[in-house]
Amino acid sequence: MTDAPSPDADPPAVATDLRLASAWLARNDLAHARPTPLLAKRLAVREGARLVAALITCALILATALTAVPVFDGSPPRTLPLLALAALMAALLLAQSLIDRWVRRVDQRAGATLSRRVAHPIQPGWRAVLGRPYAVHAAAVLAGAILLPVSALAVADATVRQLAVVLLIGQLGLAVINAMQLLHLLRRPVVAEDESSLIADVIMRVDDARELASPSVQSTLPMVLLFGTAPGWWSAAAVAYLVLTLLVYVVLRFRTPSSATVARRIMGVR
Repeated sequence: MTDAPSPDADPPAVATDLRLASAWLARNDLAHARPTPLLAKRLAVREGARLVAALITCALILATALTAVPVFDGSPPRTLPLLALAALMAALLLAQSLIDRWVRRVDQRAGATLSRRVAHPIQPGWRAVLGRPYAVHAAAVLAGAILLPVSALAVADATVRQLAVVLLIGQLGLAVINAMQLLHLLRRPVVAEDESSLIADVIMRVDDARELASPSVQSTLPMVLLFGTAPGWWSAAAVAYLVLTLLVYVVLRFRTPSSATVARRIMGVR
């Protein structure tokens, strides 16, 4: 006969979240901190939000690719698919806004349950959270994501031009979604009751900001839509853009301080 669970035992889902929170603390040099249910819940909510955000990005990429299918079939340019893509983009932006609001409300409710708050809660700006190297890289990625389809609009081939319009709409949609997520991240309320939980709060911000700076989707979307269709010079530029952005991002990940180190610098803690 198995023993009955203790009345004070955590439910399996909560226990799993606490174990994940403990592992997260250890990865970020906070092994001495206790994995509280509050931290476990905040991390679990963020994982769920990341998953839904990834699905939104996938939906935008699939819609962009499906909009381009008639062009590959040799059909004449049509306005309706582009309008449908723009409408879908607006719906996805609304969905992302609702996700960000959900995460913010969870944080606000979590903060309301604290018996005490840190004496000097901070609200780091984008320069502190993202850092100048990541910010410059993100700006360069965005510039390249816009310049590639704009340059393809100058090609005489009508098929290439229509695909360039589809690509431009997709890239602008991704840029707006990322901007919304960064704005939400900066407006996120500080939820901390001691020094360790404050460091954890800032680490989560830095991690989220660096993930937004990842260039993978913006870099690969031109290859999906226009590689092999556009002129050789354009395809070479797209390949160079893909390789360079990913290479610089990898260098940044290895050469810049960790999220935990950045969080401690923001707080002035060694």
